Amino acid sequence: MSVDTAAIETINQSFYTAIEDADLDKMTEIWAEDTVDGQVSCVHPGWSMLAGRGEVLRSWALIMANTTYIQFVLTDVRTTVLGDLAVLTCVENILTAGEEGEASFAAGKVVASNVYVRSTQGWRLWMHHGSPVLQSDDDEEEEGDLDG
Repeated sequence: MSVDTAAIETINQSFYTAIEDADLDKMTEIWAEDTVDGQVSCVHPGWSMLAGRGEVLRSWALIMANTTYIQFVLTDVRTTVLGDLAVLTCVENILTAGEEGEASFAAGKVVASNVYVRSTQGWRLWMHHGSPVLQSDDDEEEEGDLDG
């Protein structure tokens, strides 16, 4: 694994840890600054595209303020470094508090693409795009069959 790949995978894990910990300061550190040439962007599952650092960080503040519990287990992580840009794709296996309160949980999957840009502060997140993976009842039954 290259030094750049290791650095990207480390900051990517920090991104998900910041969400889990509702750490807006850490989230602010992770995102790149907008430039004259372009703005950072984010697509949360089911949302329209957000553009600009301020709008993106406000969305994370809103999500963090309204999420009582969330945990990510990342699988199928693939990282490609292209000069000063890197693309990391993964599957976010998400566990959240359910609608019935603290005693219930809900699970889901999101396929994510995270684009990082090399800056004077190191690698920073430039674009996050999450797309939900819809599971049918058959998928859930097959998963249940595997459990025993």
